[in-house]
This record gives sequence, C-alpha cells and structure tokens, in this order.
Amino acid sequence: MTRNPPASEENDDYVQARISYIGFVDQVGLEGFIVLKADDGKEFPMRAFSGEVARHISRFQEGDKGSIPTIYNMVEEIAVMQDMLLTEVRVYQSGSMLRSNLYFKNRRNKEIVLRNYRASDSIALAAYYDIPIKVRKNLFEEALGTNVT
Repeated sequence: MTRNPPASEENDDYVQARISYIGFVDQVGLEGFIVLKADDGKEFPMRAFSGEVARHISRFQEGDKGSIPTIYNMVEEIAVMQDMLLTEVRVYQSGSMLRSNLYFKNRRNKEIVLRNYRASDSIALAAYYDIPIKVRKNLFEEALGTNVT
C-alpha cells in the first residue's frame, strides 16, 4: 500500500488549468472530448469519457446549473449535510486511466480528500461549482506532441 503525500507536498506537482474546448469524438456524441489549458498555454486533450458528461460540462460552462445529474446532486447533498465545500479537483494518471482527487474543506478548515475518482466526473463538478482544476504537470509535458484541433 502506498502513502499519498499531504496536499501541501503534492501541490507543486500540479498546475492550474481551465477548460478551453468541449466537444465530441464521434458524430453522434457518444464519446466526449475536452482540452484543458494551463496558464502557460500548454494544452492537455482528454477523451474516452461519455458524451453525456461532456454535455453536462458544456451546460455548466454556459451557466446552466438549473438541473444537476443525480450523482452530482448526491455529492452536493452530502457536502451540505456535512457542512463541507468542494474547493478543487486534481487530475492525474493512474495506469492507463485518468483519475482525480476531490478536495473539500469544512467550517473548521479541515481538509477532506476523496481519492481516485473518474477525472471526467470531477471536471464536471469543477465546472458546476466554478472551482479550480489542477492537472499533474507531467500530463501537459506528455501531451506536447499531440495535435489538438
């Protein structure tokens, strides 16, 4: 079993990114595609997640937050019941998959981290709550050779 470093230790390995493009890989919209862009202009393309999640991210980015999918609503209800606030998500690679950690704080400023969730859902939550998305630096470095249109 590996120990995850405290948030303060691992923060230097991440850069803040924003969603610069949302689209679909296929014509019927079954597979989603987004591009995350760092402050220095580097881009990281992300795909192989459901078109439904891409549509949610797109709606949230456009300001439509009137209806929230059930699973995201469950996160919202638990956070409210426990007096927690989602403050950021961090995306990283685990094997061949992209995963993420969700960072919450409670009123006593105690940090609570939920680990190893699907990156696409976490990015959707970040778009819904307008919170920072941080991406492991090495993902941008590995994506330098990738053409993103």
